[in-house]
Amino acid sequence: MHGKLTSQSGIALVETLVALALLLIIVAGVMGMTLTAIATTENQGHLAARTAEYAQDKMEQLLALSYGDVTSDTTVFPSANSGGTGLAVGGSLDASAPVSSYVDYLDASGNLLASAGGAAPAGWFYIRVWKIDNPAGTTNLERISVLAQTKSDVGPQGALPSSTIVALKTSPF
Repeated sequence: MHGKLTSQSGIALVETLVALALLLIIVAGVMGMTLTAIATTENQGHLAARTAEYAQDKMEQLLALSYGDVTSDTTVFPSANSGGTGLAVGGSLDASAPVSSYVDYLDASGNLLASAGGAAPAGWFYIRVWKIDNPAGTTNLERISVLAQTKSDVGPQGALPSSTIVALKTSPF
């Protein structure tokens, strides 16, 4: 009987080590998915929600202008009475090539940053660009489009979180 017991000694330790090795391999695989999930949540949850909020803020500022206003400076808040383009037709929704007077920049906390001539200031994290046009076949109607986008994303190679809002403004409002 003594021979039987000695042949089994240490087997429990080997089995435990094999089980731990398998568990570590599984956990390492799950960690990759966890990191991807965290980055996606940050990009599509937090940052995308912030871009929607900042686009809405700019849209509200633009909609507060009167229909024929083509002089208010909307790159500052509150809008200045002169020195800008107001609701003049122009601008672009291309954040990589913003049009001067139709762009502003925010820091990571959402604070408006001063920029000279539409140039990106140091420390910016969000960009807002807007475009104002007249839809074909309409009179006394302007379409206002605002795009807010982050400077960078979280995680490996993803699309930059952004939000676009479109509204119509008509005369006499």
